[in-house]
Amino acid sequence: MDVPTAPGPGGVVGDEEVDVTTAQKPWDVVVLGAGSGGYAAALRSAQLGQTVALVERDELGGTCLHRGCIPTKAMLHAAEVADQVREAARIGLRLTFDGVDGGTLLEHADRIVGRLHRGLQGLIRASGIEVVRGHGRLSAPDTVRVTAPDGGTSDIIGRHLVLATGSRSRLPAAFERSERIITSDEALRRTQIPRRVIVLGGGVIGVEFASLWRSLGAEVTIVEALDRLLPGEDPTISAGLMRALRNRGIDVRTGTQVRSADDSGDGVTVRLADGEVIAADVMLVAVGRQPVTEDLGLTEVGVELDEGWVRTDPQLHTGIGSIYAVGDLVRGPQLAHRGFGHGIAVAERIAGQNPLPLPDEQIPRVTYSDPEVASVGLTEPAARERFGADGVETVEYPLTGNGKSQILGTSGMVKLVRQTGGPIVGVHLLGSRVGEQIGEAQLWVGWEAYPQDITPFIHAHPTQNEALGEAALALAGQPLHAHS
Repeated sequence: MDVPTAPGPGGVVGDEEVDVTTAQKPWDVVVLGAGSGGYAAALRSAQLGQTVALVERDELGGTCLHRGCIPTKAMLHAAEVADQVREAARIGLRLTFDGVDGGTLLEHADRIVGRLHRGLQGLIRASGIEVVRGHGRLSAPDTVRVTAPDGGTSDIIGRHLVLATGSRSRLPAAFERSERIITSDEALRRTQIPRRVIVLGGGVIGVEFASLWRSLGAEVTIVEALDRLLPGEDPTISAGLMRALRNRGIDVRTGTQVRSADDSGDGVTVRLADGEVIAADVMLVAVGRQPVTEDLGLTEVGVELDEGWVRTDPQLHTGIGSIYAVGDLVRGPQLAHRGFGHGIAVAERIAGQNPLPLPDEQIPRVTYSDPEVASVGLTEPAARERFGADGVETVEYPLTGNGKSQILGTSGMVKLVRQTGGPIVGVHLLGSRVGEQIGEAQLWVGWEAYPQDITPFIHAHPTQNEALGEAALALAGQPLHAHS
């Protein structure tokens, strides 16, 4: 191999491999992992004039693009269409739903992933980022040793290292992965819609798949050990979601633990802690995700781990050399857009800028079930813990008073939480498509807006966005389409 005297621009991307040997001069930034946080750090660093090497053993885009956010939402859109066809008669349309072509549905999701993947490849290429294929492992605080697919190794030296290896589905030791005991990774590749499904876990992933499969015709049971679904959300929203899912025919069991699950080859038998036995065709294990930190050489170079997560300061620095960690490696909400934000902030800090840390509570959260849940800021219990039992005011504005929600046939609410006499500290939404409304809510919370700051702004009628404005009017003591 030729040994370059310095890293060169214009790396090779896609499925092609780049041969890189020990460079005599280090890269400005070496990013380990090309998921949401990693490629954001790489792109922003390149924009700021840094030379960048991006080490990835799989595909550019990571879990979100290939096995998470994008394919699941493509399928959830198909589920929404299926529900609309079933309900068309109520608005005077004679339509029939004849079933699901699972293979075509999977092809549809793959086409969307493919287009976005090619677009990302083009961005990386145009930015002059060198993509190094293989498994990266830290051999020193400034060096990543890459083992290529052919077994060859090379050392990539960086003045700054960014750890961005993401997370994977967690499968507790009590369960053995099989054809019928699966995680979200396998669920996304299925071409047959199961007739009966047990979803273990009532978090975001579990609720989304339960909603998806129910819309496509499956009988679904959610089993959650805690006392409510989406335990990170406001209790009022969780309760409303549980009612809505039960109204859709989903069997929701909270405060329930699973003792065992057996794959007989023909189905899955699940035994609950109370002795009840439930049978299904498939059990989806959706009990969270764990950071990918093993076999990376982290502890060997001094990086500290906390139950698998990388310890960092508020600026995402690990305390070792110039090593940073972003995204799902850092304890907190496991969200692609959090990874984007982390990657951009770290790139700017490396380039000498001083970006402000973004608190996790100011990062919007969306669960793409039917109905959707979207939120930003503090829940009511968290706000009362921070400001005192009497230091919080709330208002709940039902979507039954919103014209567009009535047109869409959705119910739900907008719940606002404010510090008494002070700014809005939490916005919580339940209803169809409310994820599209959370951007404005994030501005309210991030800018510490008072209800009176919002009331002068006119929200278009009829839109679901209007419900946010109505809730702010009510919180300011000026309700228009709601009782005082």
